[in-house]
Order: sequence, then structure tokens, then C-alpha cells
Amino acid sequence: MDSLVNFTTILLLFCSAIACAEIPALKTGHYDQTIDHFNFEGYGKQSYKQRYLFTGQYWKRGSALLFYTGNEGDIYEFANNTGLIFEFAKNLSAFVVFAEHRYYGESLPFGNDSFLPGKLGFLTIEQAMADYAYLIKYLWKEVIQEKAPVICFGGSYGGMLSAYMRFKYPNLVLGAIAASSPIYSVANQSPQDFFFKDVAKDFEDVNPKCPVLVKSAFNMVGKLANQGQEGLQKLSQYFKLCKPMVAANEVYQMYGWVRNSFTSLAMFNYPYPTDFSGYLPANPVNVSCGLILNATDVVEGLAAANGLVYNGSRDQECSDMYAEYMPCSDPTGCGNLVSWDYQACTEVVLPDGTDDSSTMFPDLPMNAAMRKTYCQEKYNVTPKTDWLDISVWGRDISQATNIVFTNGNLDPWRRGGLTEPVGRLEYYLIEGGAHHLDLRGSHPHDPQSVIDVRKKQLAAIKRWLSERQRLD
Repeated sequence: MDSLVNFTTILLLFCSAIACAEIPALKTGHYDQTIDHFNFEGYGKQSYKQRYLFTGQYWKRGSALLFYTGNEGDIYEFANNTGLIFEFAKNLSAFVVFAEHRYYGESLPFGNDSFLPGKLGFLTIEQAMADYAYLIKYLWKEVIQEKAPVICFGGSYGGMLSAYMRFKYPNLVLGAIAASSPIYSVANQSPQDFFFKDVAKDFEDVNPKCPVLVKSAFNMVGKLANQGQEGLQKLSQYFKLCKPMVAANEVYQMYGWVRNSFTSLAMFNYPYPTDFSGYLPANPVNVSCGLILNATDVVEGLAAANGLVYNGSRDQECSDMYAEYMPCSDPTGCGNLVSWDYQACTEVVLPDGTDDSSTMFPDLPMNAAMRKTYCQEKYNVTPKTDWLDISVWGRDISQATNIVFTNGNLDPWRRGGLTEPVGRLEYYLIEGGAHHLDLRGSHPHDPQSVIDVRKKQLAAIKRWLSERQRLD
């Protein structure tokens, strides 16, 4: 296949309140990728431009290829928030690639028509992994021009993909660093009620009064919504809405919008300021809890915490809860992405929604039966909830090797994946760590636990490379 490489240099910066360290300049490449890897007819004969970013700044021949398996978003966002891969590349003299996932960013198989009916069916984990496999082969042949041992990196869904690449393509992938990857829950091999309970626990651990006040605030929001125009006007003012609420049933959009902000606060509860998913201060759960505890009334506190996520930079005069949140098949949030909504309607099993009797959140249920109805009505598809248990091993992973799994004890996704070593697979829990903290670049405010885990990850990679060299 032909590949068009655009050698436009992009300068990415990883900044914090303490320091602003330059990430190596990345170049952009585009590979002519097959649309349908599993059909010799139709779209099996057609291709699209898959984008990838790369740097050979640290590269020495005979060294490794560090390959980030892109997840549900623009690949630049992940490149700009995965400083660890560059630190390891410098240590290992490795080549670095960030591969964009099909149907995200600019890697759209059908351009602007990619999300039309009949075009989304090529959005599967299997197709994405085949993309990465073909891209690796191309990189070996045309870019670095040698068969460098490949170490996959990824966090969250990207971490799942990194592990899956080692499961499915051990002939191409020597090892994987899989951070915060809920491989059990997405394969429907664990209970689905853990996520929002663990979000609430993060707030409870800061101050037991915090979730009590959040629950009271949601109850008050519901009461105000049922008080006619006067109540709706108050809510619009509390939350500084660009478009004032006009109907009581809009409260469900507000519930989802606000619940989604608490999800982000818990997932990105890093010990220093970040801009991974919008600007957040250091320790945002602590900060938001403080706002809730010190507010003059509970709704004011809820609105202030919500504003940390949707207007953390304080440069917006108002918020649009419809533009900032899209109800979808994933209660933890789709990021307004049709592509992730579709994936949650097909292969990827996501956690259940909330009920007001078991968490601090309002009654916004989503279960397997509700998701099935939603997906059939919206996309004319039925979730295949048992497929990942078959195609990517489910819990039967004890025969796999050369994967390091990590989780942070603050991460609400933690219970969806490994919580202990399995077979020869390594597992480490990061105390004081939120969602894939270990993949971020080193920072003066890092807890000692993540510093120690990164050393173990690097040691594991060096061991894999050494074993590979002995076999060669």
C-alpha cells in the first residue's frame, strides 16, 4: 500500500503550574489503510487515510518501537498527555508512534459521511487492531526500515487495545503497558454497578459530608424544576446557562450534564493542574468538595463544582448544557462522540447508570435492557455483550505474557479490570493515582507510588527486550 507522509512538524507542550517541559516535535504521517480487513469484496478493496504521529528523535537502530494504540479521540490529545512514552523512548533510544483510531480525529474512513447509516459498521475493535497491525508492518518496512520490537502503550480504552494487541498479535507486539484498562467489565465479566459508587467514594474519602450535600443538591434541583418558570429561572441562574430552561423535563439533561462533571473530576483527579479534558486544578475532587462545603446553599455548591469542569479556565460567561453533554449508551460519558456511542452499542459493555437510592447521584438508569432498546432505535443494532469475552479472551488471560497492568486507587474504573497479578502478567496499584496517572510525564507533585510503578514498567520493558535479544 502507498503511504502519504506529511512532514509537518508539530510542537507539543506538556505544561503544569510548576514547569512546562517540551515534548519532542512530532511529525504527521498518513497511511493508506484498508476500510474492511475482513472482506475481500466491497470496502475490502478501498482505503482511507489513517493518521499517525511519530518521532525518531531518540531512535537508534536495533532499539524498540513504542507504539501508542489510539483510543476514542483525536490522537493529538493523547500525544499531549502521555509524556511517559517520551521519557521511556529517551531511556531506550526508541522510535515513538501515536496511531489514531479509525472514526476518531481525522482518521475517518468515509470523511464527513463516516457517521451516516450504513457507514458505521466498520467501527469495531477488530478492525482497529488490524489497522494497527498493518501500520506496524508498514513502519518496519518503510519508515524505520527494520523489524524493531514493538511495545504498545495505552490508557483506558487505549490500554485495553494495547493488551489486546499482545493477545491477538504476539507475532508483531512484544509487550504492552496497559494503564487503567477495564478489560473485565467491558467483556461483561464483572458487575456493572461499580463505577458511580466509586466516583462517590472519592468524594466521601475527602469529606463524608460532601456526597451527602451533593445528593441533597440534586434533590433540590429536581424540586426547583417542578416549581414552574420561577424554579427553572433559578436553576438557569445557578448554573449560568446560555439558554435558560423552559420545561421541567429539561432537568434530566441537567442531571446527566452535572453527573458527567463529577465523573471527570474523579477520573482526572491528578495532584497538579491539567488540561487533558478541559482545564482542571490540582486535586479537583478536593477543590470541588471544598466549593460544595463552603457554599451558601447546596445548589450553589453543586453549580460551582460543575463549573470546574465546564469552565475551569473561567473564560466563558455562560454554559450550554446541551452542547457540553450528549446523553448516550455510555452513562460515564461519550464526550459528544457518535463513534463511542456506537461502540457502546455494539461490542463494548459499559457500566450501569445511577439510581438515587444507592449513590449520591439522581435517578438516571441505564442497564442492559435499556441499552438494547436505545441502540436498536438509534442505530438499528443490538449490543453483542458476550463478544469480547470470546474475541479478546475475557477473564481467560492467564496464558498471556509481557503485559503490565496498572490502576490508581482513586480511579473509578479500577474495579472493572485486574486488581491483582494473573499468571505471568504484572499488576500494580498506584496509591494516590487517578485514571492512568502513570502515563503522564513525570511531575514534581507525583506520589512516590507512581514513580515506583514507572520504574517497574521500564524494568519490565528492558527485560522483555533482553529476552527477545537472547532468542534472536
